[in-house]
Amino acid sequence: MSKFCSFPKVIVLYWVTFMTYSSATINAADVEPKVLTFGVVPQQAASTLAKGWAPVLAELSQNARFDLQFATAPDIPTFEMRLAKGEYDIAYMNPYHFTVFKESPGYIALAKEQDKYLRGLIVVKKGSGLTELRELNGKSLAFPAPAAFAASVIPRAILKQEKIVHSTKYVGSHDSVYLAVAQGLVDAGGGVGRTFNNMDSDVTKQLKILWQTPGYTPHAIATHPRVTQETRDQLMKQLLALSTTSRGRELLSGLGFKAMEAAQSSDWDDVRALSLSELNEPLKEIR
Repeated sequence: MSKFCSFPKVIVLYWVTFMTYSSATINAADVEPKVLTFGVVPQQAASTLAKGWAPVLAELSQNARFDLQFATAPDIPTFEMRLAKGEYDIAYMNPYHFTVFKESPGYIALAKEQDKYLRGLIVVKKGSGLTELRELNGKSLAFPAPAAFAASVIPRAILKQEKIVHSTKYVGSHDSVYLAVAQGLVDAGGGVGRTFNNMDSDVTKQLKILWQTPGYTPHAIATHPRVTQETRDQLMKQLLALSTTSRGRELLSGLGFKAMEAAQSSDWDDVRALSLSELNEPLKEIR
C-alpha cells in the first residue's frame, strides 16, 4: 500500500515544479523592457535628429532589456538645463558639456565615435569676398549657443586670441546658424562638419567654409548615475555590434558615424586642458 501512496506525491511534486517553472518563464516573457530616455544635443531640428537617431535607438533596443526613447530639446540652452537636472537617462552631448555635467549631476562616459576628432568651422556666404579669418574683424557672427563646443567655444576662443573683434548672436542650433549666414542676417557663423554636411543642400550651396579649428575628442554618449552597470554593459555591447553588420553600418552612416568605441572620462582631458573656466558662467545658473 505504501508504494501506491507515494505515487500521488510524485504527481503533486511534478505538478508544482512544472507550474513554478512555467510561471517563471511566463513572467520573464511578460516583463516589459525598461524605458530609458536618450537625449540628443539639438544641433539640428528635432525632425532631422529623429530621422537619424530613431532607427539607431530602435536597433540598439532589439533583444535588449531596455527600450531607448529618443528625446531632445528645442534649443541647446534648454538641453543644458535638462542635463543639469538629470532628465536624460542617456545623453549624446558635446565635449564641453561632458566635462561640465560629469561633475554634476555625474554623467558617466560610455562611448564615443571611433577615430574621430571634432573640428569646428566658420562659414561665410559665397560671394561675400571674405577669404581669411582676420577679415571677420568688425563683422557679425552667429553661433548655436555659448557652450556649443566646436561650433562656438573654440572659434570664439581663437578669435579672441587673434584679437578679432566681432558682434555675437546666439541662434539656438547649427541649422539656424547656416540659415542666418545664407540669408545674409550675419556675416559668418560657427558649425561643425557633420551638421554642415547634413544640412539642406539648398542652404549649403550658398555657403563656403572659411576656416576650421584644430581637432578635439568628439561628443560623448554618457549615462546618468541611476543607470545600472548591467544596462551600461548591454548598451555598450549593442553599440559596438552596430559596426559589425551591414544594417548597423547603414544606420551609423545616417548619423555621419563610421564606428563606435568604449570611452572613459580621461578621453576628454584635451578639452579640460583648454581651461575654459570663463565659459562656466552661462552654465552656473542651471547647475
